[in-house]
Amino acid sequence: MSAVLEIHDLAVAFGGIRAVDGVSFVAEQNAITTVIGPNGAGKSTLFNLISGLIRPHAGRVVLRGIDRTGSPPHLMQRAGLGRSFQITNLFFDLTVFENLRLAAQRLEASGRLFLPVGKSSIALDRVAGLIARFELERKVGELAGALSHGEQRRLEIAVALAAEPSILLLDEPTQGMSYADTADTAKLIRDLARDVTILLIEHDIGLVMDISNHIVVMHQGRKLAEGVPSVVRADPAVKAAYFGHA
Repeated sequence: MSAVLEIHDLAVAFGGIRAVDGVSFVAEQNAITTVIGPNGAGKSTLFNLISGLIRPHAGRVVLRGIDRTGSPPHLMQRAGLGRSFQITNLFFDLTVFENLRLAAQRLEASGRLFLPVGKSSIALDRVAGLIARFELERKVGELAGALSHGEQRRLEIAVALAAEPSILLLDEPTQGMSYADTADTAKLIRDLARDVTILLIEHDIGLVMDISNHIVVMHQGRKLAEGVPSVVRADPAVKAAYFGHA
C-alpha cells in the first residue's frame, strides 16, 4: 500500500494552549484510518489543519507526495481532499439534486462554468452516479432541510465525494444517528474505501474497531498511540486515557 496522506509533526497553539502538539501519522491508500480520543483531544483541530481551515505553526501536510502545508481549503479540494463536518453543512434551502450538482461543478473545466446546467455533462453524470450509489432516487427533488438527520449525513458524504477526491475526511459521520442508520453508514464507509482513502473521526468505539484498518489515538493534543485495532484496544495507556481504566 502507498501513502495518500502524510502528517509530519503537525502542531498549532491557541493562546499558549497546544491544541495539536507534534502529531505524525500516515493514511494509506484505500484504507480507513480513524482518529479517536476524549473530547478536547484535538481531533477536529487536526482535521482543520489538514484541510487548510487553520494554518499550522509547525509540521507538514503531504498529500499524494506533494507538500500542501497551509494551503487553503479550495486548493486542498483541488489537490484531491474532500471533507464532511461534525455539524451538518448543506444548503438546506436547495434540493438534494442541487446540493450534489453544485459540488460536482468542480469536475467541469473552468471555461464551462457558466454554461446551462444541462450542458454540464461531466457533473451531471457524477451526480447521477452518486444518487444511485447513495440510494437517493426518491429524494432528489426534496429540500435538504426536509431530510431526516440520517439522510442529511449521508447526503453530506455524497456531496464531499462529488468532486472525486483521493482522500475523504469524515468528522463524526454517525453523530446523532439511530442504531440502524449508524449500521448503514458503517457499511457505506467500508464500501467507499474500495474507491477512496478515508480519514475518520468517530466516537462509536464498536464501529471504530469494526471498520478501521489503522487507528490513531489522541490525548491532550498529542498522539498517544497508533496501530491496528487489536493493538490499540490492548494498549494500557489508551485504556487509561480513553476508556477510563488501565
